[in-house]
Amino acid sequence: MTRYDVIIVGGGPAGSSCATRLARAGMEVAVVDRALFPRDKPCAGWITPEVLERLELDPQQYARHGLIQPIFGFRVSLLGGRPLQLDYSQPVSHAIRRCEFDTFLLARSGARVRSGTEVRSIERHGGRWVINGEWEAPVLVGAGGHFCPVAKHLGAKPGEEKAIAAQEAEFELSGEQAAACALPPGCVDLCFAPDLEGYGWCVRKNGWLNVGFGTLRHRALKPLLERYLAQLRRTGILPEGCQPSLRGHAYLLQAVSRRPLHAEGVLLAGDAAGLAFNSSGEGILPAVVSGQLAAEAILAAGLKPERLDGAAYARALEAELGPRGGGRKPAAWWERLAARFAFRSPGFVRREVVEKRFLRRNFPE
Repeated sequence: MTRYDVIIVGGGPAGSSCATRLARAGMEVAVVDRALFPRDKPCAGWITPEVLERLELDPQQYARHGLIQPIFGFRVSLLGGRPLQLDYSQPVSHAIRRCEFDTFLLARSGARVRSGTEVRSIERHGGRWVINGEWEAPVLVGAGGHFCPVAKHLGAKPGEEKAIAAQEAEFELSGEQAAACALPPGCVDLCFAPDLEGYGWCVRKNGWLNVGFGTLRHRALKPLLERYLAQLRRTGILPEGCQPSLRGHAYLLQAVSRRPLHAEGVLLAGDAAGLAFNSSGEGILPAVVSGQLAAEAILAAGLKPERLDGAAYARALEAELGPRGGGRKPAAWWERLAARFAFRSPGFVRREVVEKRFLRRNFPE
């Protein structure tokens, strides 16, 4: 049996961020993921400046490894309504392709990567975690997304949770299609459901489009997505006749997540812990933050599971990302009515929707 200091299940941004901190401190770390990298990951692929800062990632340097598109503008609307165009004089975010981004982060982590490996068993023996009867470590990190096997081992029941349901597709445009696309490179289209219980997105990444829709109302997902795709075709963004190959995914917002964050010798991070921001559904920044905080908690424990302070980890997460649980109330009737007028105001949409909900800070114009 192969021994490690820490085993991380999941090679996305949460797992690679945790692995990077631990490997830099001299620990022997294994990352286990059922996918073979590079792999596709359903995600809009939009990262804010804080993600770049926390990952110590320079966009110009990363461009040698993968596509990174500066984002300068947004088109924002209610479904069926007229969009507002909001532009910035400097990049306020960047668009990436997750197949490239995740592979890059994992490769530079310094961990022993065991990709293409499904976690079949998780056992506890003599104060150590044993994975698949092959690898063991005193500390285990679950960073395998919404359906993470470590989260399930701690009691998570994905089928019984009120998760966001989403469908998304990313595809390359032909040269002719790219030239005709009404959404310029570096612009994001955001379109909100009339009841404000979900939104659609279209992110232009040079010659690539990522389009999708997510909502808490699972039965409404298909009709909302179809209406949004039709709107994108009418406005000249989605090529006529294009039928994107959609993939489904799910994740928990912080407000509704009640998953345990820790147990003896184990921590959860990223979507495995249910950390997506309530305002936007963004999961990349919470994944990076939680992965790094998990690493700090492990380093503080000195590889002794009995000293791993899960409660301190939970407090650190709340300090950085905000509280979990507490529930989430749907928009009231008057809020839905007011939105019809508020979404006509460039100032309101820029300040309250784009900068507050999605960018999480204010930027100069």
